Amino acid sequence: MATRTSRTLKSGVALGLMFGGLASAVVLAGGGWRYYRTPLAVRGYEPAHALLRPSGPVGQTLGLVGALMMLVPFLYMLRKRVKSASWPGSMKTWLEVHLFCGIAGPVLVTFHTSFKFNGIVAVAYWSMVTVAISGFVGRYLYVRIPRSLRGTELSRADLDRRANELWDELSTTTGATPWLDRARALEHTGMQPTFFGLVFGELGLRLRLRRLARAVHASDLSPSQQATLVALVTERVILLRRIAYLQRTRSAFGLWHVFHVPFVYLLLLIVGLHVGVTVYLGYVPFRW
Repeated sequence: MATRTSRTLKSGVALGLMFGGLASAVVLAGGGWRYYRTPLAVRGYEPAHALLRPSGPVGQTLGLVGALMMLVPFLYMLRKRVKSASWPGSMKTWLEVHLFCGIAGPVLVTFHTSFKFNGIVAVAYWSMVTVAISGFVGRYLYVRIPRSLRGTELSRADLDRRANELWDELSTTTGATPWLDRARALEHTGMQPTFFGLVFGELGLRLRLRRLARAVHASDLSPSQQATLVALVTERVILLRRIAYLQRTRSAFGLWHVFHVPFVYLLLLIVGLHVGVTVYLGYVPFRW
């Protein structure tokens, strides 16, 4: 449980969803639930309108903070390109910050719009939604390319060496011998690369690993032996699957990148136009 909690606190996706949920609860509890459900034609008569409208104190703050969060991905992109600079934090840390902002920022911007989409705002908003959704796809592919603790992609030789080390450990683990055939069977299940397997195959594999874990936990092995056996089998089987799918995953990630990056720059351009037009029309930030 402690390990799972630790992983959650290091996950940009999990923290982003938690932050987004908390921010939504606060805004809705502070009068937003009734305000956003009120028809646009009469929304100006709502008590919360002065605060929650896009140009109001809360609305502007949500928009500004959300927009700044949406700019963080550009720092991440710069971090990837300028590797010689003394940036604080590893690539993995920057990726998690990027993911956190990519989820939390759109939530705040959505409330900033007060769910009123028209003109350039609509183009900016749906560009942002497209970037955020495609980000989940990119994250899914990214984590399936084995990397070091610092986020550097591992070579095929490194992966093969690690797989062999895991098998040596597994073979010499006390009480593991009766389970080796089942482990080998899992290693040869669904290893033929297909598009369906790339998208859904790992989910099925994890379900089979879970069934194996239940069988191991029902055996006569001690709790520590059970935990060691399950951990080694799980890591090796998943690693072998990702090796088998490595080239296909890299290709899919490259195609995703071609799609994702142009939308990021389009979003930046439209947000810049939106802010420029807003200031030009006299809506100076924090002058209500």
